Amino acid sequence: MHVPPDEVELSQVFLSPTGRVIRKKRRLNSVVRCLLFCSILLGAVLPVYAQGTPISESMAATVMERWKDSWELQPGRSEKWSYDQGVVLKGMEGVWLQTADGKYFRFIQQSIDRFVKDDGSIRTYELGEYNIDHVNNGKILLLLYNVTGQEKYRKAAAQLREQLKTHPRTTEGGFWHKQIYPSQMWLDGLYMGEPFYAEYAATFHEDAAFDDIARQFVLMELHSRDAKTGLLYHAWDESRKMRWSNPTTGRSPNFWGRAMGWYAMALVDTLDYFPQNHPQRSALLGILKRLAIAVQKYQDPTTGLWYEVLDQGSRKGNYLEASVSCMFVYALAKGVRKGYLAGPYLQVAEKGYSAIVKRFIRTEPGGQMNLEGTVSVGGLGGNPYRDGSYEYYLSEKIVTNDPKGVGAFLMAANEMEIANGLRSSPLLRPRRGKTVTLDSFFNNETKPDATGRVSRWHYKWDEWPNSGFFFWGNIFRNLGAKTETLTAGPTAANLKNTDIYIIVDPDTPAETPKPNFIGPQHIKAITDWVEAGGVLVLMGNDAGNAEFDRFNELATRFGIAFNKDSKNRVQGNDFAMGSVMVESGNPILKTARQLYLKEISTLTLSPPAKPVMQLRGDVIMATAKVGRGTVFAIGDPWLYNEYVDGRKLPPQFENFKAAQDLASWLLLQSPRRKG
Repeated sequence: MHVPPDEVELSQVFLSPTGRVIRKKRRLNSVVRCLLFCSILLGAVLPVYAQGTPISESMAATVMERWKDSWELQPGRSEKWSYDQGVVLKGMEGVWLQTADGKYFRFIQQSIDRFVKDDGSIRTYELGEYNIDHVNNGKILLLLYNVTGQEKYRKAAAQLREQLKTHPRTTEGGFWHKQIYPSQMWLDGLYMGEPFYAEYAATFHEDAAFDDIARQFVLMELHSRDAKTGLLYHAWDESRKMRWSNPTTGRSPNFWGRAMGWYAMALVDTLDYFPQNHPQRSALLGILKRLAIAVQKYQDPTTGLWYEVLDQGSRKGNYLEASVSCMFVYALAKGVRKGYLAGPYLQVAEKGYSAIVKRFIRTEPGGQMNLEGTVSVGGLGGNPYRDGSYEYYLSEKIVTNDPKGVGAFLMAANEMEIANGLRSSPLLRPRRGKTVTLDSFFNNETKPDATGRVSRWHYKWDEWPNSGFFFWGNIFRNLGAKTETLTAGPTAANLKNTDIYIIVDPDTPAETPKPNFIGPQHIKAITDWVEAGGVLVLMGNDAGNAEFDRFNELATRFGIAFNKDSKNRVQGNDFAMGSVMVESGNPILKTARQLYLKEISTLTLSPPAKPVMQLRGDVIMATAKVGRGTVFAIGDPWLYNEYVDGRKLPPQFENFKAAQDLASWLLLQSPRRKG
């Protein structure tokens, strides 16, 4: 392989494995050239926006400026409850999750609050219209309810769920796209309805609904998929009465790109909530895999993009379209990340994403980023009549910053930034596939949820409110790890496949009527596991909020004792009182410089434990090397959502970066698995 000369001039913008931005048209010395060359070999090259801002954040800035005061989608038309809004806000949710910058969550909430009233009613929404497009925004309502707990969002989401209960259906049970389009299933409708339906069912324990959810995908593929190409026609008319429908099959005449994009995104988003042991899960995975084959087959080999009419790239008038390309990139990249699709599909997504950035992203002199090349609409029937012909699809206007395209681009950018390691180190690549297990036996608090079912809460992976570890778990998952929960006492058998085991704030009798205390059998199992290479995380709490005696029986095996004290106390929201500065050279916290830590239990150490951080002479973080394993300890749960997700703390505190640093360090301590 040819190695470039000592100095080269770049004409693009790259990110090196160290996170350094290498700007366009800059001459690079041999050291920087080597970093760039290695990053190419590792697959870590990713286009970024000027000054090193990730493209997702640059596009999010355009969104917040373009729609800061109104969701008026077309000049002169009043804003209304529209699926377009939900597509954009889903993309913004991804940016929030990757940055923990509260401004993105506030934008999402303010946007929805323009429509959702205090009683849960939704301005401009009419259930009786039976338009499945109107259900799409329900995903954002569930996000807001899960994070804030505000009842108005649950009530609003319940209205959309009520629509699905009475929504018109085909004779086989498929949802009509709209009441004004009788007997018709459109690919678009699967995205509008099913991810919300699945998340709602998972949230509120409607287990029987998953049969119905799977039915929608199975029917759509059954009636719309072309066996020869593997592509799906835009729509199917059960009645065969529409002029656009084939009198024999009921299918529309063409393969519209964005329609298949909606369907692909619907599959990967629905699978997130579909039960692992449900008998129809394999059917959905099979549909996705067949779809991916067709998507790859019809990717334009020259550009890496996809055409407005997918199978007619060489036909006069056809063009490469932005939104379908973004949707396919998102679906493929997410499918690989979640394990739904084989790894090589990521290369298809990477080629497509690079082409999207090159062809469709434009920046104005003032810095605003724009997405060009999105078709404004595509439909069937109506007035004026849309016949689904090739000529019809090409007749619709191509626009800039269409919300459907912008939202899909945000989703694609988020996925590709995760996939290409923009926010992680290439050193972690060999550690992907590790299992991070969170204890839910010693910490086993419960309470009734919205349905009355008793559920575990407090420092849980799937817990969105302040008290949960959703953000920290998401960081681990984005670094390639699996997050699991252990609801039984630790044993040699149930720790066998765990690489990192986290115990947080064991219960006291005041928290749980019958707490599960750490016993000698647990201590032996954990100690043996650590000596064999396990990575143990012990997160205590301050005096009055934690069980100390039995916890310390475990911790002292590694030279660590949690003191029964409470340091760095904070009054109200005087956040400065909880400030902890990270000294340069900290072996774990490589990027975080200012932390927020309050009411900490300090640590007393003996060999083999060593201090990692001290505060006014007290040890507050420590590690120990024991056999082949590692122990990390801190006297506070610390990284729960309240002080990580960016909604509460002032921006100078970098707990999110600290959560990333700690997750990366923990994964690096875990030995590589054999084989």
